Parts: sequence; structure tokens; C-alpha cells
Amino acid sequence: MVRQRTYLDWNATAPLRPQAREAMGAAMDLVGNPSSVHAEGRAAKAMMERARAQVAEALGAQAADIVFVSGATEAAALAMAGRDLSVAGVEHDAVLAWGRADLAVDRDGRVTVPVPSHACLQIANSETGVVQDVPDGLAVSDWTQGFGKLPLAFDWSGVDMAFVSAHKIGGPKGIGALVLKRGLDVEARIRGGGQEMGRRHGTENLVGIAGFGAAAEATAQDLANGVWAGVEKLRNILEKTLEAAAKATIFVGNAADRLPNTSMFITEGWKGETQVMAMDLAGFAVSAGSACSSGKVKASGVLRAMGYSEAQAACALRVSLGPETTEAEVMAFCDAWLAARTRKLA
Repeated sequence: MVRQRTYLDWNATAPLRPQAREAMGAAMDLVGNPSSVHAEGRAAKAMMERARAQVAEALGAQAADIVFVSGATEAAALAMAGRDLSVAGVEHDAVLAWGRADLAVDRDGRVTVPVPSHACLQIANSETGVVQDVPDGLAVSDWTQGFGKLPLAFDWSGVDMAFVSAHKIGGPKGIGALVLKRGLDVEARIRGGGQEMGRRHGTENLVGIAGFGAAAEATAQDLANGVWAGVEKLRNILEKTLEAAAKATIFVGNAADRLPNTSMFITEGWKGETQVMAMDLAGFAVSAGSACSSGKVKASGVLRAMGYSEAQAACALRVSLGPETTEAEVMAFCDAWLAARTRKLA
């Protein structure tokens, strides 16, 4: 008998939306290169520009200011390389790689930014879900986790540059975007044929871009329809259930504003990686932190930056829900986790 699986790792990657799958299939049927001037090339170009407009609309930006890249990691490099930007220790490794980690973080994960014009700040943390107050004039902002879950409007944000990844909103993996304030530009790091207005050279990933556009349109509709309010109710049910039965559980960042779907909690003495394996065997996909780092045996750098000890950070588990998650699945997870905890503490 095949064990039924429950996916509770939406912050790592969201399941591919049917709208994105359909758009990608249509793109695969087009033979033209978007840079070609013949009819086939123009058809491919038109599909790409439609997707650019869809992404721009979902982000509250202008289509001309969207630069398609391979994902948020490349976008961070494009926006930050060669600049001396301050960042906080709670940032994703893709940001920490280019910044100077000298911004203060409090116990709830909130960051203080003294000089916004010389800083990069995430809008929401992938591990804890903590949402930041983004200051006006911020140089760069990582919108990867907030996109689709929070109301965002780039043109009104006061941010110079922001970046996102498609697979966080139900688009395909391997495609993302950098958004630029009008009048700003970046130096291309990949050189070649001058695509993407000379900002990111190389033949565009039309299949990925088409899927990205369709996912962006769908996720904007979800947000407008209040879908994430229902997800937040489930997240709260999960936390109240665990808290009632496991009093010593530490819920990280719950005194701050958080993403509606994210819960990270610490059970001291029970390694996060061990919890992940136990839940995997029970049929639940969860994580011990960011998908880019949870495969490594190390404590969460995010929690360490927030002031938690190495031992506490090593005992964290992240559960991230999505619009398809049901209350029955949440309660089944709680039952399985509490049973595993009882066995661990016996």
C-alpha cells in the first residue's frame, strides 16, 4: 500500500499551478526564438512580453522594468555585485554572499536599517515567516517569499530594486525576475547577444517565462480573493494544537508580523533533521529551514542571527502551508508530530 503524502513545504517550492503548466505547453509548441524577426520569432516575442506584463501587474510594476533571470539567486547577484550593501544575518545565503552582515536583528527577527540607500532587506523570511518594515529608499529588497502572499506594489514601495522567483508562487523552477526602479540600470554579468534590454544576455527561457507569467496572474487573483487568510487560520490551528500538547515548544517570531502560512518551532533536545526524517517516514514533507541549506547538517543561521543558541537553532522545524492544505492534513500532521515527540521523550 502506497503511503499518502502531505506536502507542507510550500516555502521551499510551491506545486506547479495548472495555469503555468498549460502556458508552458503552449510555449513548447512555438519554434521561434524571441530575438528573431520572422513570424515565428515575433510569436515567441509576443508570448514573452505577455508574460512580462503579467509579472509586472502582479508586482505592481511596469513591464519595461522587469528583467527575466534564472531565479532570485542570479537576481541578487545582478543587483548587489560590486556594491557595498549592509544586510542582516537573517537574509538568504544568496544575499549574504554579496552583502556585509552588520544590520542588527532582534529576538523576533526584526531588522533595523539605519541607512536604507546602502542596504538590502528581505520583505519576509523563508524560515520564520517574519515580515519586515521595508524603509523608503531601500537599495535592494528580496521579495521572494512575500510575492503572492502579501500585497505588494513595487512602484509605490520606495525600493530601488527587488527580486522574485517563479517557483515560490506555483511557477516553474529556474526562472525569476529582477525589478528596477525607473531610471536605474544594472551592469550585465552574463554577456552575449544583448537580450533583456542589455541587462541579462542569452536566449530567454521562453517556456519558463510563460509559466512564470501565468503563475503570477493566478497568484495575484488568489491574493485578491483572500485565499491566504484561510491559510493563516490553518497555521494558527497548527500552532495552538502543538502549543496545547507540548508546552515547552518555542514558536519563533510569533510576536512579530509573519507570513500567513509559516511556522517555525523549536523542541530543545530534538534535532531538526531528525524531526524532518521522522515526519517524512510518516508521510509529511516539512523542513528544518531554507531549502538551500536544510540539506546541510548545520544549525539555522537565521535563528543564530536572532539570538538563539547553536543547540536551539539545531532543533528547529519549519512547516509552511499553502492554499491546497486542508485542516484534516494539519491535524494529521499534529498527531504524527506529537506521537513522534512522545517517542523521542520516552
